[in-house]
Order: sequence, then C-alpha cells, then structure tokens
Amino acid sequence: MLSTLAIVILLAPQIPGPQTPPPAPALGSPLLGGVPTGTATAQPLDLSLADAIDRALAHNLGLLLAEQGVRAARGTHEEALGDVLPHLDGRFSAARQKINLEAFGFTGVSGLPTLVGPFNVFDTRLFLSDELDLKGIYKAHAESDRVEAARWSYRDVRELVVLVTGNLYLKALADQGRIESARAALETARSLHQLAVDRKAAGLAPGVDVLRADVEARSREQRLIAAENRFARSKLDLARAIGLPLGQDVRLTDTMPSPEPPPLAVDEALQRAFLARADWKAAEARVRAAEDARRSARGEALPGLSLGADYGAIGQTVGGALATYTLGAAVRVPLFQGGRVAGRVLAADAALESARALREDLRGRIDYEVRTATLDLQSALARRGVAEEAQRLAREQLRQAQDRFAAGVASNLDVVQAQQAAAAAEEDTISAAYDVNLARAAMARGLGMAEEGFRQLVRGH
Repeated sequence: MLSTLAIVILLAPQIPGPQTPPPAPALGSPLLGGVPTGTATAQPLDLSLADAIDRALAHNLGLLLAEQGVRAARGTHEEALGDVLPHLDGRFSAARQKINLEAFGFTGVSGLPTLVGPFNVFDTRLFLSDELDLKGIYKAHAESDRVEAARWSYRDVRELVVLVTGNLYLKALADQGRIESARAALETARSLHQLAVDRKAAGLAPGVDVLRADVEARSREQRLIAAENRFARSKLDLARAIGLPLGQDVRLTDTMPSPEPPPLAVDEALQRAFLARADWKAAEARVRAAEDARRSARGEALPGLSLGADYGAIGQTVGGALATYTLGAAVRVPLFQGGRVAGRVLAADAALESARALREDLRGRIDYEVRTATLDLQSALARRGVAEEAQRLAREQLRQAQDRFAAGVASNLDVVQAQQAAAAAEEDTISAAYDVNLARAAMARGLGMAEEGFRQLVRGH
C-alpha cells in the first residue's frame, strides 16, 4: 500500500522554475501544503471527494507556485523579446547655454568671438533603434519554448495535486473504516468478556477464560484509540493540502468507492500516456528550448546589424524649431572575444544533452509507471476478492466459536483466536478496497488523466 508521501516522492516533481527541469522533491513537498483560506466554523465542514479536489485546485501550495512559475517564464520571454523588437523613445529638452569656442578648437578666426551666448536650445525628438542578430532571435524562441514547458508543468502539477488530494481523502476514509471496525471488535470483546464472567460465576468456566477475555478487550480498546488518532491526523493532512481554515474540522461525506475499472492493454495504455501526459510534453518543450539556446550561443559569433533613426525639431525657441532627422546603420562583426562564445556554446551543448537525457529518462519512467500501475491494479482487484471472501469466512468462524463457548463445549481460547482472525480479515478488506482505488488513480496518473480518474470515482464509474 502506497502512502501519500510515497506517491509524492515517486511521482511528484518540485514546482519547476521557468528554465529548470523538475527534480524529485524533498520531504517538505509543496504538494502536501496549502494556503489556508477563510475562517473556521464551530461545526465540522461536510467534505466530499469532489469538494476536496476543487479546494485543492484553488489553494494547494504546489499548484499556486506552479502558476507563478508560468508567470515568471512569461516575464522572461517578454524580456527576451525586448532585445529583438524595435525600441522607440521620446525626449524633450530645453537648455540655456554659453559656450567657449576655443574649447572646441575655434582659435585665430578673425571676427569670431571667444564666448557665444547665452542662447536657448529647444529639442523634441523620437528615437528608433533595433538590433538584428540571430543570438537575440533564437533566445526569444528558447524563452517561448520555456513558457510552453512551464504551462505543461503547471498542468502536470495539477494532475499531481489531484492525485495527492484524492489519496489523502481515500486514506482518511480507510482510517475512518478502521475506527468502525475497531469499535465493533471492542463491543464484541466486551460482550465475550461479560459472558466469560457470567460463566465463571456459574462455575462453568475457569478464571483463565475471564483473564483471556479481559486481555483481548483491553487490546481492542488500544486499537480503537490508535485508529481514532490516525483518522484525526489523516483529516489534518487533508485539510492542510486543500487550504482549509486553520482549526477547521471536517466530516467526510463520501464512502469508499468500489470501482470495477475496465481492462486496458499495456500497449494501448502507453500510447495514451505519451499522447496525454503533461510532463512528457513539458520535457519535449525543454529540449526545444535547449536547442534554441544553443543556436543563440552560436549566433554570438555571427555578424549583427544595428539600425538607428531619430526625428524631431530643434531651435532657439519652440515656435522657431526646425525639423531634423538622422538615419544610421552599422554592422557588428565579432573578431575576437577571448573564448566567451566558445564557452557559451559548450555550456549550451551540455544543457541540451542534459535535457535530452532527462526526456529519455522520463520516457522510461512513464513506461515503468504504466506497467507497474497495470500490475498493481490487477493485483489489488484480485486481493480485494480474496479479502472479501476471507472476511465472510472469518465472521462465520467467530460466530461459531461464540456459539461453542456459550454452549460450554469449548474454551474462549477459540473465541479469542477467531476474534483476531476476524480483525485481521477486516483490516485486509479495508486495505484492499483502498489499494484498488489508489491503483486505479495511479493508472489514471500514468495515462495523464488523474483528474478525470478521480472525477469518475466521484461519479461511481
């Protein structure tokens, strides 16, 4: 049985930045956190599985950070576009000047005064400039690919948020079922203890039967206390991941689903996965971004064209200003840059190879996840059938042992053993039901359909 933490570590990336492929998360994954919103109510909040997923998609910390990652990538892209798009600036200036002509080389000119002015200069002008080179163009393309990767990463994190939230809800349901099972077992143990006391008082049973029944009842009471604590903690984990108000208690309104997922061949599942999974599409976008980044690095060694122009009016007065303009172009030819271009190309090549390696590793991981999810789902379905039959048999065994003890033809040792077998069968049934739902969710994740998978569980098919 996979725990929530195991799901996060095995399947969930950290929230990626605009350029970095996602590594495996640390224990404090943001997918297990949320931003508390609202004020807690005195009464428990009714919470269905659909409500939990909707709240997580609005308040889970991992998804909020992924959304900001998309915004950051868009900002970097717009900054890169600014290097290749034309720049238009405006300026208005007014100055009063007195100039020493000798400072500008006007000496020995007959009749030319040394000092000129004071006089006014008014100038209003528009400046247009542009840099045309392959470096900037490919850099803008790379940042566009990174925006696409960030968007796909956001969708992938959304899938993981649904998976983690759904698992937390199912885990809480399983823990709630264990409380009900523990209470029933405790009531049975108390009844059998009272029966042992009555039989001993009537001289029909030895004192060891009473002691044995008392020990079993105390053991069931301990299990109930532990089950109640696990359930309370499971609700806290769920509340934190979906951003409920601090201190808000919840009441789970859904029951453990009992789905019968349709069979799906591995080859068909893999084909669906590579068409639908957002993390795969994000990895492909990162490879394209790395390829464009390498082209940009190589473009630094190629000539570039600079264009500039200005148009405006200048004069001693605003009304007397005359129109003037300047047009210019320059070609920049890199000759020697001390190995800077070669170093950037080498770094870009390394980044590209890393992106390709990560993509191929993801290809293998998707194949592994789909195949293991298929095996786990088949195993969980088989174990659920066996567990339900074992539960039926264990209950019948306990009933017969109780009847035999009440009739005085057996000691309560048989009853205690039957109680333990029944409790183990109940636990196996609860765990098997949880494992079936979790395996189906893991299969949906493997296919890139985690959100749709849990929506189907909510609808009951």
